[in-house]
Amino acid sequence: MRPISEVSRDVLREIRYVFTDIDDTLTEDGSLTANAYAAVEALEKSGIAVVPITGRPAGWCDLIARFWPVQGVVGENGAFYFRYDQKARRMERFYADAPEDREQKKKKLSQLASTILDQVPNCAISADQSYRETDLAIDFAEDVSRLTEEEIEMIVGAFHKVGATAKVSSIHVNGWFGDYDKLSMTKIFSDRCLDLNLDTHGQTSIFIGDSPNDAPMFNFFQHSVGVANIRAFEGRLKTLPRFVTEGFGGKGFAEFSQVLIAAHR
Repeated sequence: MRPISEVSRDVLREIRYVFTDIDDTLTEDGSLTANAYAAVEALEKSGIAVVPITGRPAGWCDLIARFWPVQGVVGENGAFYFRYDQKARRMERFYADAPEDREQKKKKLSQLASTILDQVPNCAISADQSYRETDLAIDFAEDVSRLTEEEIEMIVGAFHKVGATAKVSSIHVNGWFGDYDKLSMTKIFSDRCLDLNLDTHGQTSIFIGDSPNDAPMFNFFQHSVGVANIRAFEGRLKTLPRFVTEGFGGKGFAEFSQVLIAAHR
């Protein structure tokens, strides 16, 4: 991983779309800081579209799509995208699964939650679970003392045992039934909402993240950045981002945005 300062200005001038993780990429110690939020707004005002790609729940994503200066949001690790049309005052919601399938899978995840809590008593159901529509989030570092790597792997194993997909973020293990992920829904969003084919015009986009569940994005995007805390996961990522910031979390995102906006000026 090379310092963000070494990205070619010619490359940066081509960037028109920023796809970004939220937790520990835009946030610091669980809070969205003023400088990170201001960086999102500054990018939008500079004509660079921002799209959060997150594992956070539908309830949060409705607010983000509606109130943040962004083009839309991909949530619950690729289960859906939400996009708010300010002029029409209408929320567009697109899901990977049909309503009946989501309901059936939700029941199976509810049963699995009890099993995981029995097997790994130090974990907890995420505090935001009530606002989720498609997945189960197990907290290992947000509102509980950080679990050991062995305990985290036990949670992942419990999901895999019943055929569920499991992804590890910086704070949760998210599990769901289905073959979608952050990347697959990002492609759908880009095609439907931005008129952008990421497979053929990916050079106009960049992704910034911080943890193992961002691996498909780091692997796909020609231009990718990790905030400094990505270094803690170097041994667990097959594909690392191409560049890295000096700052952690929101400070790193603000650092990245300043470099990008400066190149456009």
